[in-house]
Amino acid sequence: MTAQEKLDSKTVLDTNPATGTAVAELNETDLAKLPEIMTRAREAQAIWAAKSFKERARHITMMRSYIVDRADDLARTVSESNGKTLTDALATEVLPCALACKWYANNAEKYLKEKNRPGGSILFFNKKTHMLRVPLGVVGIISPWNYPLSIPFGEIVMGLMAGNAVLLKVAAATPAVGRAIEQIIAAGELPEGLFHHIVGSGSKVATGYFENGVDKLFFTGSVPAGKTLMAQAAETLTPVSLELGGNDPMLVLEDADLERATNGAAWAGYQNAGQSCGGVERVYVVDAVYDQFVDLLAKKTRQLRHGVGCNDFNVDIGSLTTAGQLRTVQQHLEDALAKGARIEAQSRPVGNVENGFFHPATLLTNVTDDMLTMCDETFGPLIAVQRVANEEDAIRKANESKLALTSSVWTKNNKRGRAIAARLQSGVTTINDHLYSHGLSETPWGGWKESGIGRTHGPEGLEEMTQAKAVNWDILPSKRNIFWYPFDEATYNGIKNALHFVFPKGLGQMLSASLKLTPFLVKKMFTKWKTD
Repeated sequence: MTAQEKLDSKTVLDTNPATGTAVAELNETDLAKLPEIMTRAREAQAIWAAKSFKERARHITMMRSYIVDRADDLARTVSESNGKTLTDALATEVLPCALACKWYANNAEKYLKEKNRPGGSILFFNKKTHMLRVPLGVVGIISPWNYPLSIPFGEIVMGLMAGNAVLLKVAAATPAVGRAIEQIIAAGELPEGLFHHIVGSGSKVATGYFENGVDKLFFTGSVPAGKTLMAQAAETLTPVSLELGGNDPMLVLEDADLERATNGAAWAGYQNAGQSCGGVERVYVVDAVYDQFVDLLAKKTRQLRHGVGCNDFNVDIGSLTTAGQLRTVQQHLEDALAKGARIEAQSRPVGNVENGFFHPATLLTNVTDDMLTMCDETFGPLIAVQRVANEEDAIRKANESKLALTSSVWTKNNKRGRAIAARLQSGVTTINDHLYSHGLSETPWGGWKESGIGRTHGPEGLEEMTQAKAVNWDILPSKRNIFWYPFDEATYNGIKNALHFVFPKGLGQMLSASLKLTPFLVKKMFTKWKTD
């Protein structure tokens, strides 16, 4: 960068939300250079797409080695930038990135290689089809601040293994993690220009993506922002994959292991200060075990410690990431209390929490369906527990939400759990667990309703990074198909005999149609069209 460019450039400051101290300062990307960036990305993508899956995997494996070797540094960067604890950062950000490298490097070819498509009818016995998965070209990623490393990195690896170039825009609240991703990618020694980290306003970057012909946009964020992007993408018919959050239910049946269920609720509800799209927000407990469940979860909630987690391992819950999100959590709690909810228990602060965006883990009871925390995404450390009469009541209430990302069922009877899971309206349902399948590279991630469209992760995620292309050809040296010109009565009768041959009323009709069809096929397909 020249001296003048340094003077003209704007910067983005990354501040630790738990302490208020500066973490890093990055220069914003000059969006006027997006056409040049896109050109370089397309040139590099052509080189990259020509590489075999094995060659691409070698580069991804180099990234994995970097992640493993620098796990402590990466966990600290995430913790300082996002506010979560070191343990949380290591478990839910760094480890999943290493796992993603291995799974996609090992499995991309299996799911994206050329495949034979079996024929659908004997009438087209002479046709053969292969299915190709063709790279999209240049994919754009706009990622959130709640999992600033693992969410975008998984999509980056999917995009690269599928043969694409990648333009990444991380959240404005966590740009230091974007710089860390740059360093991971650099360790992979990719072709110059294949990956670009774009720093700047999300809406402006998205507009730049669309204006410069990005081939697909992957966005994780709020429902309103997702709807805006989808409307914008419609102007150019740019495909989008949207993961827009959830208000996820947990169903606790009368035969549940309450020790495990309360452990799971505490983890999935309070982890990352509750800032998890797929975390537990609504808990429906059948009447028979409601009091026991609440009593046990309350005791565990009181034992949890919230505080600065980037320097102290003896902290369970860190801070929220933005002041705006803290206000939303406070608003949802105030709304619930005003409508009759009761605070059963809260976590206790440790150390200095005066300078950060902290909110205690809070267990609520006496909740009603009209409360904000029950009908909107809180995205904070609030768990609302409601008593229900039975499993049917729990299923009905769980499905009433306009959001449908994940859900969970807690029962000792796995068969019963799977049957209920099939009835729950969500992209993911787990049994006796919650908020972990995003870390399973082999399982798809995404939701229904206003939780978004499309899928990331797993074979489905790899396919989202490609275009489906059918290649079909004739295995016989025929002159014409039976339905080609010229038309005459024989053509009509021949096609009708083909219909009766494939769908006969009985053996006699099939044999009769076959005897009439065969000479017609031979004549139509293997004789020249007489034009004189």
